[in-house]
Amino acid sequence: MSDYATTTAERLKARLDAGDIPYMIDVREDDEVAYGMIEGAVHIPMGQIPARLDEIPRDREVVFICRSGNRSGRVCDYLSQLGFDRTVNLEGGMLAWESL
Repeated sequence: MSDYATTTAERLKARLDAGDIPYMIDVREDDEVAYGMIEGAVHIPMGQIPARLDEIPRDREVVFICRSGNRSGRVCDYLSQLGFDRTVNLEGGMLAWESL
């Protein structure tokens, strides 16, 4: 069992549409985000997460995004081991988002 929450593309979109904007971090690589990101998301490639921990808020929910939800899930797992307790993985990632 994971120590982080998950959300669906549908739930995230409903929140964004309602003006409830969570902090979002897209962990895909530069060439992937060149095709588009969820508006308002910050780009920190997965491999840079350990060196950029100070950029990740601990006091609020943070939604992590990747292509399919696998890498962002690994990032959430890693951060939960470091004591981050408000991480949320976007299930299905950008593939699910783009299918909305």
